[in-house]
Amino acid sequence: MNVVIIGCGVIGATIAYELSQVKGLKITVCDRQPPAQASTGAALGVLMGAISQKIKGKAWQMRHTSIQRYETLIPELEALTGRKIPFNRQGILSLCLEDENLQAWEKLVEIRHSQGWHLEIWDTAKLQNICPQVDIYDGLRLHKKITGAVYSPQDRQLDPTALTLALVEAAQQNGVTFKFGVAVLDAPNSTPESYPQFCNQLETREGKIVADWFVIAAGLGSTPLTAKLNQMLDIRPVLGQALQMRVGHPLGNADFQPVITGNDVHIVPVGGGDYWVGATVEFPSNGDEIPPNRELLESIREQAIAFCPELATATILRTWSGLRPRPEGRPAPVIGKLPGFSNVLLATGHYRNGVLLAPATAYAIREMIVSQGVGNGEWGVGG
Repeated sequence: MNVVIIGCGVIGATIAYELSQVKGLKITVCDRQPPAQASTGAALGVLMGAISQKIKGKAWQMRHTSIQRYETLIPELEALTGRKIPFNRQGILSLCLEDENLQAWEKLVEIRHSQGWHLEIWDTAKLQNICPQVDIYDGLRLHKKITGAVYSPQDRQLDPTALTLALVEAAQQNGVTFKFGVAVLDAPNSTPESYPQFCNQLETREGKIVADWFVIAAGLGSTPLTAKLNQMLDIRPVLGQALQMRVGHPLGNADFQPVITGNDVHIVPVGGGDYWVGATVEFPSNGDEIPPNRELLESIREQAIAFCPELATATILRTWSGLRPRPEGRPAPVIGKLPGFSNVLLATGHYRNGVLLAPATAYAIREMIVSQGVGNGEWGVGG
């Protein structure tokens, strides 16, 4: 059975690797760009599972499944490929600001405990003792006072580009064919007389690609692709900016370097005294064009300095931006059959959670293909 995956960001690459372990499948991945471009290449790779406020339904199940899978997936890929995938196992520390509802956090701690997960609420004394780099006194007056923190030891952070390249190499070892620089031009010869339709082939710059299953995992590129099939999925861009800052040494305790997050600003240790800081959330104001707003990026930097004042001395090594794929008028992500088609699957529109939800997305797509698509059709999950 032939499967064609369109898109080789973290979603497409994870699907390709998981499907490569299913006997009897011949898998081809097409992308008009090299792997790990677009939103994957810009992502910070912060995996907020247990510390997220999603507590039930598919939104939590996908997080739960993915966080668990990463514990086995990373060593598995490293063993197969010999590549090192930066994977921070020291957890996520979420700073609590004044006016924040501590009772909601206490309730989440109880819920996670009942689900077999561990969260800790730290008071300011414990926070200062374990993470002395955090300024609980708010000397810069740039944010609300820090009143404590919630520590999630089982959540993770990884390098999305390194992960995606390892997934591609491991999938290649398992026989997957990758075609980069190949854009889909058209979708001729579906079967309009039948319902649901069956997509026979796609027209690309390299000619026709015939398959039994097509998986659209192209992020923002999914909109024009689905339009060619007369079932346009409306996915809009949301820009995010981030920066890499070099302090030259670890902040606080060198042996304890979790991701620190507060007020939707992430401070991500990436080794060598370097930190990723981000990210902005910028919506298009006119059409789909979103020029990066430098003032917003500066406000993110200032917020990070307010949390960890030593960052004020850091050198900015680089800044970057990327466009996140956000489904319009529906929950993110979109996973399931393209309406009207029996063999076209969607795995797209993950918005800000593509890296986090990639393993669970791949499991869902694999199940749909292995079970011949028997199920409840389209599956929208709150992101």
